[in-house]
Amino acid sequence: MKAALLALFACITGTSQQIEGVTHAIDDAIAKGLIPGAVCIAGHGDRILHRHAQGLRSYDQPGDRMRMDTVFDAASLTKVVATTSAIAKLWEQRRIDLDKPAATYLPEYKYPAITVRHLLTHFSGLRPDVDLEPPWSGYETGVALAIADVPQSKPGLKFVYSDINFVLLGEIVRRVSGVPLDEFVAQDVFAPLQMANTLFRPPDSMRHRAAPTERLKGELTGLQGVVHDPTTRYMGGVAGHAGMFTTADDLAKFARMMLSGGGALFRLETVGLFTSNQSPTGQTIRRGLGWDIDSPYSSPRGDLFPIGGYGHTGFTGTSMWMNPSSGTFVILLTNSVHPVPKGPVSLLRRAVANAVALQISTGQTLSGLDVLISEKFRSLQGKRVGLITNHTGLSRDGRRNIDAMLAAKVKLTALFSPEHGIAGKEDHENIDNTKDSVTGLPVYSLYEGQRRKPSDASLRGLDAMVFDIQDIGARFYTYLSTMVNAMEVAAQRKIPFYVLDRPNPIGGVLMEGPMLDADLQSFIGIRPLPVRHGMTLGELAKMINATMKPKAELVVVPMKNWRRSMWWDETGLPWVNPSPNMKSLPAALLYPGVAMLEFSKGYSVGRGTDAPFERISAPWIRGAELAAHLNSRFIPGLRFYPFADGVRILITDRDQVQASLLGIEIASALEKLYPGKIELDRCARLIGSHATIDAIKKGENPGVIARSWDLSAFLAQRRLYLLYD
Repeated sequence: MKAALLALFACITGTSQQIEGVTHAIDDAIAKGLIPGAVCIAGHGDRILHRHAQGLRSYDQPGDRMRMDTVFDAASLTKVVATTSAIAKLWEQRRIDLDKPAATYLPEYKYPAITVRHLLTHFSGLRPDVDLEPPWSGYETGVALAIADVPQSKPGLKFVYSDINFVLLGEIVRRVSGVPLDEFVAQDVFAPLQMANTLFRPPDSMRHRAAPTERLKGELTGLQGVVHDPTTRYMGGVAGHAGMFTTADDLAKFARMMLSGGGALFRLETVGLFTSNQSPTGQTIRRGLGWDIDSPYSSPRGDLFPIGGYGHTGFTGTSMWMNPSSGTFVILLTNSVHPVPKGPVSLLRRAVANAVALQISTGQTLSGLDVLISEKFRSLQGKRVGLITNHTGLSRDGRRNIDAMLAAKVKLTALFSPEHGIAGKEDHENIDNTKDSVTGLPVYSLYEGQRRKPSDASLRGLDAMVFDIQDIGARFYTYLSTMVNAMEVAAQRKIPFYVLDRPNPIGGVLMEGPMLDADLQSFIGIRPLPVRHGMTLGELAKMINATMKPKAELVVVPMKNWRRSMWWDETGLPWVNPSPNMKSLPAALLYPGVAMLEFSKGYSVGRGTDAPFERISAPWIRGAELAAHLNSRFIPGLRFYPFADGVRILITDRDQVQASLLGIEIASALEKLYPGKIELDRCARLIGSHATIDAIKKGENPGVIARSWDLSAFLAQRRLYLLYD
């Protein structure tokens, strides 16, 4: 890792590199007068994809070109790069407790219900900023105003993006460490990363390199090397919410440190905790500790991030974004408030991110749909086709399979929808037939009342059936059952059945969990499989068809450029929530284990919250007790963090996660700590094994239970039908 980082830093200090789409997007923004110029750096893995400066640094000095060493007023990037990092260091040193009241560290603070976590997530109930009128000055005055500010709502109830939160956090750093915030981060954050151009209150020797910001009333030139934020300016240039100046190269070093899991600066679990969802239970807005996470996210100022990862924006036109799953970062620094504020540069940020995403996805996975599109649907031409699909049936470029088929003159005559409906938004037991809102084609529900198979009437006149739905790799996810039921009907009616293959989002290598007992087969477990099967739906179709009587005339259209070891975010395909509560790749990875117990009454796996399957809760759970027990088990790749009546589950190493082991560990912990509360027998169709349930009830070690699962026969059978290396 050290060698890779050194190689990256060498790239950063090298010559300009460009992604054409990024260059064009910035040039377009300059031409429209949205920004004078910009510096952008984007990296992927150990490579720098784009490193380039464009346009002017200043309108005040004609010919003053933007340069790579331009120093920018980072504005609210201060919150995460400086203040959040300082809090994280002090948390690692056990000098700050995130769930202690802020008053623990600020004794004169009169609102004991507001914790450090509330401040970091902007759920404190405080206003956006302190009053600036009448004018005042001095750091101590600014802190006193923040401490005296009266909350507008109870903490934990409402998200309000507030600079006051970070003024208080900056002062907490000063009180706990004994030195001002700027001195603490200079020594403990910037120096270890060799961020030599990142600091508060730039000296005169550096100001000539600074990109000017707004021209204040009566001024002929913009602020240059002087902080733009008025509160910070009144406080003398140092505050927890703004005041940091930096360069794109320095921020790239910081980004790579975060993407490497903290490098020599933080522990891996610290980075994971601070950049995962920490919003109060029941909140729909997902916030990390300081960081904006899990986009698309719109800040109070309208700034947008691309899907995935975490980042932050600054009012002056700065932004940084990181995706730890793909190892990608984008640093975009502009001075869009020069000479006057012109609003957020949201569209520019989006265009730059899209151009970077396109660059790293070129040549990656093509779904079965993409393969047929490239062949102009040759194998379906002249046939009357029924398509089983939903909102996940998209091509790489985001087109619906329905529209792509019709554009290619395929005779698409009927649509069929699975659980959750054609739009993937329904979350109830009965979904009616409907019509496609765009084409008017009939949509026959395969989740209507007791109906789970196509009716004779809906199949009348069809020459082929096509299945194209994104699965998530768990035995009890019902799209597999819909495919099998439809394939059986097609076999009986001698209708050719096409499966357009798609990736297994959680990989095609690991198999785990007990095999499904024959007497527990149902619509949520239609064939004997382990909980996590490590196969694609195309491969499963081939394996299941081999034992069907009669067999279907099956055609699987394989993907291109997919390997079994790939996670979803390595395919370059767009993530679409496969069902209403499957909101992220981490949720998909945890689902095969966490969802094992969700039929137990009064027990929640987070459905309907902002983080389904990434948390569990029940009125009878004591969060701190359960988290301590699960952490003491050292479950591979996972850590657990308490809240009042449950725990959050944090993935620290996804390659180590065994979801089914997690499910058994949770079940065993609940049975031990809260005997009789979890209803294991009600969850039998999910767990799938009477022997496993009996072992949990007897208090057997979860590791021993997991080792008892014999998958050798399945492994031998599975091997015959694999389509990919």
